[in-house]
Amino acid sequence: MVLAGCGDSSIDKETKANEDQQASSGDCGEVNMAVNPWVGYEADAYVYGAVAEQEFGCKMNYKELKEDVSWQGFGTGEVDTVIEDWGHPDLEKKFFADQGDGSASNVGSLGAEGIIGWYVPPWLAKEHPDILDYNNLNKYAKDFATSETGSKGQFLGADPSYVQFDEAIISNLGLDFQVVFSGSEAASITAFQKAEKDHTFLIGYFYEPQWLFADIDLQRVALPPYTDGCQDDPAKVACDYPTTDLQKVAATKWLDEGGPAQDLFKKFSWTNDDQNVVAKYISEDKMSPEDAAAKWVADNQDKVDAWLS
Repeated sequence: MVLAGCGDSSIDKETKANEDQQASSGDCGEVNMAVNPWVGYEADAYVYGAVAEQEFGCKMNYKELKEDVSWQGFGTGEVDTVIEDWGHPDLEKKFFADQGDGSASNVGSLGAEGIIGWYVPPWLAKEHPDILDYNNLNKYAKDFATSETGSKGQFLGADPSYVQFDEAIISNLGLDFQVVFSGSEAASITAFQKAEKDHTFLIGYFYEPQWLFADIDLQRVALPPYTDGCQDDPAKVACDYPTTDLQKVAATKWLDEGGPAQDLFKKFSWTNDDQNVVAKYISEDKMSPEDAAAKWVADNQDKVDAWLS
């Protein structure tokens, strides 16, 4: 009886301590994270999720969704977070409080910078350096032509759901090219790798951060410089893409609940190089997203500690 009494007292104290700790940190619960279709985003999502699970016991629900579909889930509770937004004025107008229904909120910078552009494989830039000026593209159009584009040069688009204005740019700059979508990031990567290996002509949409640049130094074609407002009307775009401070977006209702998952989401920040390391683990080294994230977290505890402070 005495032993039982002592045990109860000890259990009571530990239970009270656990309750106090939970009250101070909040109940993490489940996090519904959209995973948009490119490996850099996947790297962001799974590293955040690894820390959330490891430190706070969160249950991560990863949902593979296109960008516009992800935002639709903010108001229904199906999506809590979009961790890498490349800029969607149309969606912001519909879902942010100052313009739309208020179901989504900007949570601040991811830390990484997005650089979209037109790229060619390095062999091509070396042999024909003038090809890096869009004014010279038409004289090479026939070299880029394929059976699908006929007499026009092929311009390789990526996933058509990405932020892209290439068809308008080609039309408005009077370029003799036709956009053919690869359909996915993986297909675009394979195409650039093959073009470099075989010394074939290829020009297409690509972006940083992306691990491929560590293996192939793709060269960017100079378009008319980006200026504020030059992409306001999608049909009239005739300028280059801007450098984008990638943003984190979350469901307003989820943010208002507060808790460790929300605090971590607000503090999560890393660089292009950080993301590229994890993306390469997944794409090139064939690690699972969970294992890739766990490896990076174990190797970068100082950065993780900064998010937790």
